[in-house]
Amino acid sequence: MSNYQAVIQWNKQSTELFVDRKYSRVHHWLFSSGTRIAASSSPSIVPVPYSNEAHIDPEEAFVAALSSCHMLFFLDLAAQRKLMIESYYDDALGTLGLNHLGKTAMTKVVLNPKVIWGAGVEVEHSLIESLHHQAHELCFIANSVQTDVSINLA
Repeated sequence: MSNYQAVIQWNKQSTELFVDRKYSRVHHWLFSSGTRIAASSSPSIVPVPYSNEAHIDPEEAFVAALSSCHMLFFLDLAAQRKLMIESYYDDALGTLGLNHLGKTAMTKVVLNPKVIWGAGVEVEHSLIESLHHQAHELCFIANSVQTDVSINLA
């Protein structure tokens, strides 16, 4: 199997006391590709100015990872069947709530994929459903979590 690394870096600002819990939650994610992403806690959890709403928060990243993983498998399954896709768009939505243990968790993620097929490509709804089901079953991220992941094909 493969290993994946992400470096998470946070530094206390010299003006912050920290133990009063009034410190910035802004931090950075660094990846092996050299990509650096500004991250923060969600302002819905930790208020501004201690969070930065312009930065990505872990909950958004979780939803994006599930959606992205699903999409990549869906695209590959379609390509294997020689079904041309021009674009794929997903306005995914995650819900933070209490899980069956009473702990705060990402309890549900709804994927809302919109696929634009290539010119002249017609795909029956049942095959689209099957491709999405297969993509979900193959998705490493979905296989790693207890979150209820559903796919809305409306």
